[in-house]
Amino acid sequence: MARRLFPRAWINKSFYFQARISFVRVKYLFLTWLTVFVGGWVIYVQYSNYTELCRGHECKNSICDKYRRGIIDGSACSSLCDKDTLYLGRCLSTSPNHQVYTGGWGDVDGVIRCRVGEVLHYELGEEPEPRREAAVFDKPTRGTSVKKFREMVFNHFKSKLGEQANLASLVTKILTVADGNKDGHVSLPEARSAWALLQLDEVLLGLLLQDRGHTPRLLGFCGDLYVTERVPYGPLYGLGLPWPLEAWVPSEARRSMDQWFTPSWPRKAKISMGLLELVEDIFHGNYGSFLMCDLSANHFGYTDRHDLRLTDPRAIVSEDAFRRTMRALHCEKDDDCVLGPDCRTSCDMAQKRCREEVTQPNLAKACGALRDYLLRGAPSELREELERQLYACMALRGSAGQMDMEHSLILNNLKALLWRQISHTKDS
Repeated sequence: MARRLFPRAWINKSFYFQARISFVRVKYLFLTWLTVFVGGWVIYVQYSNYTELCRGHECKNSICDKYRRGIIDGSACSSLCDKDTLYLGRCLSTSPNHQVYTGGWGDVDGVIRCRVGEVLHYELGEEPEPRREAAVFDKPTRGTSVKKFREMVFNHFKSKLGEQANLASLVTKILTVADGNKDGHVSLPEARSAWALLQLDEVLLGLLLQDRGHTPRLLGFCGDLYVTERVPYGPLYGLGLPWPLEAWVPSEARRSMDQWFTPSWPRKAKISMGLLELVEDIFHGNYGSFLMCDLSANHFGYTDRHDLRLTDPRAIVSEDAFRRTMRALHCEKDDDCVLGPDCRTSCDMAQKRCREEVTQPNLAKACGALRDYLLRGAPSELREELERQLYACMALRGSAGQMDMEHSLILNNLKALLWRQISHTKDS
């Protein structure tokens, strides 16, 4: 009896074992298929995003076509289109209309920026509409004299910066930059390139601030494509996380993580001095006052010598332009009176219009951005005084023009405190 039962039991176990193996095989086959499917989908999405965001070849082809037809000219045109000594490297674009690439120009590392035609949205299955040209390069027109072009540039600056005493000297500086081949006069193609560049606020603001070393130098241009020197380190601080993790990391933990990979404290102090000097220089500067409307860390970087650079001048707007924008805004509450993440005013409930005066000056916003950056790793004998001064700075309210003395006192005290700590080190 036992002999007859043994084969049956063995057959049952064998069948169970084979069925389990089959189940495991099916399970792993399904998981493998799912992994391949999800991986393929992610690669497809990333490739689609890359091809939509990174359109540098379109930009180069469009610019070089206009250069060869004699419509535009500039200091970078020959290197880009004829000699191929200016080349596009790694794509850094975050918007399909605003192309950003690393690049090389001979022995110089740079960043190349270019505007391309607007990408119009279309539904799947529909024919896409043709792209719109980003710049027409139709001004100045043929027959425009240098005197008339100078007047055009002057009026453009006046509309952007308001009435300023030094606008004439700024126009002369721009005409010098526009003379790409340095032959002593500005040709019509060069003037068209310069005019197209001046329509870009980031170029204008970059030129205003580069003499003080706050922005990367403009190396060359061709049409509205332009090259600036490359800032080797950026953003100022912060840790990039994969997008699935972004939503799951608490804000307090993220603030702490952002400060993990930063330079030593004396070097951070020197970089912070650069930001404070930027605040000082745009407060009643040579071409008016400016407001810092986005102090995100990714708008700043620093050099090998730990000198701060504003890598995206779009974070700054002229006070005159800000006032005009606020005057035109209808509001129901204070939150309606905002320009960028960091520039806000209050709402006049009776008039339903935004007031013109900012509620927080540049210095207070800069101190807020530097608080965690400077306090982490600060020397123990300095930390208490540094924290007190930073919080006093962050408490400033109203426009800087209403509190010149207090603003200057807090700024000078903070700079002096940092300077005492680093003046005797090699980082100074």
